[in-house]
Amino acid sequence: MANDRSLKSGSSHPKKKKLGSNAETGYAEERMDGEVKKKRKRIKVEEAAPQSPHVTITAADEKQKKEKKRKKKDLTEQTKISDPPSHPEQSHEPGEEEDLSPEEKRVLERKLKKIMKKEEKKRLKSEGQTLQKTEASGPTAPQQALDYLSCWAESRKDWKFQKTRQTWLLQHMFDSDKVPDEKFSVLLEYLEGLQGGARDTTVKKALALVEESGQAPEDVAVQQRAHRAREVIQLLS
Repeated sequence: MANDRSLKSGSSHPKKKKLGSNAETGYAEERMDGEVKKKRKRIKVEEAAPQSPHVTITAADEKQKKEKKRKKKDLTEQTKISDPPSHPEQSHEPGEEEDLSPEEKRVLERKLKKIMKKEEKKRLKSEGQTLQKTEASGPTAPQQALDYLSCWAESRKDWKFQKTRQTWLLQHMFDSDKVPDEKFSVLLEYLEGLQGGARDTTVKKALALVEESGQAPEDVAVQQRAHRAREVIQLLS
């Protein structure tokens, strides 16, 4: 009986031990699987957490940079449309300047100053070229008219009638600043041969100047013109 009990007890003991071992192994595996899943989940959370704010910040920064570039470009284009203003800083919108940093404002001001200098150089160059062309074009109309009169008096063989020169002389002969006294005496000789409508028009103009002198007796310029007008009337009447 004792042996049977010992056999029974011996046979039952290892079975319990075996079952316990299997249970512990299964429990350990489940525990390990749970820990692995938790670690994986934690890793995913840690990896995802810094990425989303990083992407958001980067997009916001890019958008802000593009906005600043666009504003600077718009300001530059507005400056190039017309002549640079004397106060470039007043051509911007107040809100636009607030969005720019001090360094960006300094850069923009330097660019505007360069543009202004270039425009000023172009303007001066253009004016200089125009002046040179005028000087190189030869005598002016007053000088040509006076030369025409001198040629008539001094070199009649080389002289040719030019209506344009005669018209200028008839229009300005009463003005001593444009026709000096020494030239006016020559012009009186020239007027002796004046005929037709030009002669009648000249007499009418001279009479009008004499009448004007009576209304402004203290005006020296008016009296000088009237004096010449009387000489012309006496010659042509």
